Amino acid sequence: MLEPYVKLEIDNQVGYIEFFHPEHNAMPSDNLQKLEAAIIEAGYNDSIKVIVLKSGGDRTFCAGASFKELIAIDNAETGKQFFSGFANVINAMRKCSKLIIGRVQGKAVGGGVGLAAATDFCLATKFAAIKLSELSIGIGPFVIEPAVSRKMGQTAMSEMTINAEEFFSSEFAKDKGLYADVFDSVETLDNAVKALAEKLASYNSEALKEMKKVFWKGTEHWDDLLIERAKISGNLVLSDFTKETLKRFK
Repeated sequence: MLEPYVKLEIDNQVGYIEFFHPEHNAMPSDNLQKLEAAIIEAGYNDSIKVIVLKSGGDRTFCAGASFKELIAIDNAETGKQFFSGFANVINAMRKCSKLIIGRVQGKAVGGGVGLAAATDFCLATKFAAIKLSELSIGIGPFVIEPAVSRKMGQTAMSEMTINAEEFFSSEFAKDKGLYADVFDSVETLDNAVKALAEKLASYNSEALKEMKKVFWKGTEHWDDLLIERAKISGNLVLSDFTKETLKRFK
């Protein structure tokens, strides 16, 4: 079985950050920590002008939280720490001085939708349906809600949250603003991502940096907000409902 990884590669002043996990690119705590570190590293690397966030494999972009780790949580502090992993990654993306382009080749669930929403510009394939499944297992998309609502609007966020067992199409995601464009294949997606990233990398770095600040104006309180949201999820994952529901996934 392939091992989980997070890697950063540089090509033509573009930093490609790729994460992978054999379980549909689910994100355990250690991968989240590595992803946060890679984003921070790329932000400070002077040889990188633009960042692309992508995942390995050709099917699922990100299945969200690791169910194995969720099942093992047995106290509120551990729960808070686990959900803080997604909070820290989203905040690292928000505070990174460089524009981040999302490359979503397949389905995104839960935290995966949050990662896509936290990019500055996101491109996807027609296979990149999205789902917020958290309510169906007894928690909720608390940590990612600010990013998703900011990108797609509160109405779309509410619709997906309430219809927790339903996948919403890539066209829905495009229509609501999560994806800027949708492509028929991974190959055409990759060509578009590369062309856009390298074009942006040819622009004035200071202008890009200042525009990033403008894009994220008004989110300065997210450092505290997302950790508070992680605390809510960390408590809810201990509920009898959630514990019983998660047993089905063992």
